Amino acid sequence: MQQRQARVAVIGAGPSGLYAAAALLASDVPVDVDVLDRLPAPYGLVRYGVAPDHVKMKSVIRVLRKPFDQSRVAFLGGVHVGEGGVPLEVVRQHFHAIIHATGSTVDRELGIPGEELAGSLGSGAFVSWYCGHPDHTKLQPLLDRPGVAVVGAGNVALDVARVLAKTADEMAGTDVPDPVLETLRSSAVRDIHVLIRRGPQHIRFTPAELRQIGELANADVLVHDDGTLAAGVEEPEDRRHRQMLDMLAEWAAAEPAGKPRRIHLRFLRSPVEILGTGGRVSGVVVERNRIVDGRVVGTGERETLDVGLVVRAIGYSAEPVPGLPFDEATGTVPNVGGRVVRDGEPVPGAYVTGWIKRGPTGVIGTNRADAVETVTALLEDLPNLPDPEHPDPAEFRAALAAHGVRPVDWSAWLRLDAEEIRRGGLRGAERVKVAELAEMLDAAHGAPTG
Repeated sequence: MQQRQARVAVIGAGPSGLYAAAALLASDVPVDVDVLDRLPAPYGLVRYGVAPDHVKMKSVIRVLRKPFDQSRVAFLGGVHVGEGGVPLEVVRQHFHAIIHATGSTVDRELGIPGEELAGSLGSGAFVSWYCGHPDHTKLQPLLDRPGVAVVGAGNVALDVARVLAKTADEMAGTDVPDPVLETLRSSAVRDIHVLIRRGPQHIRFTPAELRQIGELANADVLVHDDGTLAAGVEEPEDRRHRQMLDMLAEWAAAEPAGKPRRIHLRFLRSPVEILGTGGRVSGVVVERNRIVDGRVVGTGERETLDVGLVVRAIGYSAEPVPGLPFDEATGTVPNVGGRVVRDGEPVPGAYVTGWIKRGPTGVIGTNRADAVETVTALLEDLPNLPDPEHPDPAEFRAALAAHGVRPVDWSAWLRLDAEEIRRGGLRGAERVKVAELAEMLDAAHGAPTG
């Protein structure tokens, strides 16, 4: 018996969504896939979360774009599903199944006094700003004072510190939008304090990321660890961790070279209060910690750092998906192997993958196996899923038009892509991102650009 042609919507065109589309294509099941994204551009976290100077990491785009080389996959950018956009109920009428791959985009908070002040912001917002995300073009981070505090012990904290430590000329060769470059050019930042609540033996960086800050032409690295490294720490079993401890020990023993900027790695330090003057950040109170039975314990000893900006890089959470259950504690949609469950029962035709499925953990490649698991569950369920009310793709396009949506298809994205490459050529970069939403849509739909 001939298999029916299934229609699947993937909501989210980042790595998790595109790996899911690729897994669907790799199956023997005849399936058409519409990849929907709120923004006019694909690639999600790779485009808007990977630091501009991480060119090698961005090369994964060559893999992510492969599903769009086949006629069975359509890209529909500029399609917001949910409140203020196309209702999820409408989308359900056109597909056998929907895979939600919307990620985790909400910055976690420190929960300390002063966090609401101007100049206190999450790394998600700050990274999105320098990566040219249209939601954050008006951010205008306060870089008018010499000191900045970055709170966090992961690679994102080092990304933020590294971008702030580089010169504008170094960043000009990346894809940062021109307004971002001008803000970085006028930066008064000289000291970037990375606040790490545990000791150097507990760091969660990767060796490559840590090594990069030691290679900066414009910044010294100063290690403040209360003598932990000099006293000697137990040698970790993990080779990569040993490499990082060796780097830190070398930097701790070295004399600063007198470079224009400094990255201070402050171990065993936690922010306890953000100070403000005139409604904006003027300093951060930091408490020294010690480790007792594996737990971080404050000592009560405090110092104040003179900073005008505090960036917290302590993780992310997700926003609830309208129409789906949501676990506030984990920031995920309840699921079993990618099948959405409500009150312990699967929700027919509803699936999740990526951070909305498992939480904000892992690297970009982690999403591949995650997507395969979800797609495997979907394909097992497919024979028992009811046909949609409106299976014709043309009917879905008509439904989008009825909600005032003119989607950016793949050919339109390629026009926007070409415009970014053109702008890059003017600045000597591979590309320069178009960040303003109206400009993105104009470029995509063929309107004249400057």
